[in-house]
Amino acid sequence: MKLAISLLVLCVSLGAQVTPFPGGEPQFSVNPVVYWNRILLGILRTPGAQPATVHPTRSYAMMHAAVYDAVNSIDGGHRSYLNGLPTAPSNASEDAAAATAAHDVLVALYPKFQTNFDAWLAQSLAAIPAGQGKNDAVTQGQKIAALLVAARSSDGSAAIPAPYVYGTNPGDFQSTPPNFPTAVFTQWSRVTPFLLQQASQFRPPAPPALTSSAYSDTLNEVQSLGQLRSTTASVTQTLEGRFWNGAVQNYWNEIAQTAAVAKGLSTAQSARLFGLLNLTFADSVIAFYDAKYTYARWRPISAIRATVNPTWLPQVGNTPADPSYPGAHAVLSYAAVTVLDSVLGSDQLNFAVTSEVMAGVHRSFTNFSDAATEAATSRIYAGVHFRVDLTAGQPLGVSVANLVLASLP
Repeated sequence: MKLAISLLVLCVSLGAQVTPFPGGEPQFSVNPVVYWNRILLGILRTPGAQPATVHPTRSYAMMHAAVYDAVNSIDGGHRSYLNGLPTAPSNASEDAAAATAAHDVLVALYPKFQTNFDAWLAQSLAAIPAGQGKNDAVTQGQKIAALLVAARSSDGSAAIPAPYVYGTNPGDFQSTPPNFPTAVFTQWSRVTPFLLQQASQFRPPAPPALTSSAYSDTLNEVQSLGQLRSTTASVTQTLEGRFWNGAVQNYWNEIAQTAAVAKGLSTAQSARLFGLLNLTFADSVIAFYDAKYTYARWRPISAIRATVNPTWLPQVGNTPADPSYPGAHAVLSYAAVTVLDSVLGSDQLNFAVTSEVMAGVHRSFTNFSDAATEAATSRIYAGVHFRVDLTAGQPLGVSVANLVLASLP
């Protein structure tokens, strides 16, 4: 039985403002891992669904860690994320375990949408033949989801951030015009990591001094290429800056969906891919917020307005409400390509990426590495990052990804 649901129906049922899905309404795969990943993506795109002080990568990681452990407890091919899990009969349905685990975690995270989740679970389970294998799998999924939710119940993610005190010296992080947002996720480095030993485990070295040529070169570059209505940036560079100006973890989860379907991954293979990817994302975010607020480096707009052009604005208008160093897009994109290449190989794969912020626009690639490079570099053309932010972000993302891969062989 083919399971299908449109994002349009999803948004209406959640009471969201409906935005046409780029390229038309997507068909949801029979693979329950991809199916539930897309459901979570729809929730995260729904205004007001995600608590403002809880980073969405935590939800991705929790759901996919539970799905991975539920499926792996039946398949037995890899090391589990949680220790001491209950065993499952070998004839239990991997699909039923995956769907149930995903459902139960999402109900715990977003209880006001339980009616929707219940309906989607019923649709998922309807495709699976009745019998003891299905019943055992449902029970297994419920148990593992409960254990995962309990394990993260006191991880510090519920802490309310204290008001941030901005610095006043050159180089200090400041709230940025034109909207002057409040600093976000100032507390996130204190959230318990999923697999890292501590948030600072791979902290990059300090950014270059403001008096160095390395700094001045990157300042000149973003001032020229990242300016609103820049006359030096090419049409392609300007497009890239705008195209990737959204939640980059969403782009990469969609890329993983495309790859999983194109390569015909099984439920167990998909559970592992999305588990590794999203555990990596969650710990990468904890790690880069440790570095961001340790160094508290100002954004390009603050630097340029203070030293060169007092009316300068970035290509994308508003600047993210956190320090510049290191760059989140670089961290997460190079983390993603490390996981995807490790699990799927780096062979050519033609795929299209849809923009989170430009409806109807997509870009095409033949490998994950090119997409990661473009996503990272786009932040210069957007006018919100120095190149040094990106060069520091790449090894941080790769290091976290390699640790996660080594932890769950």
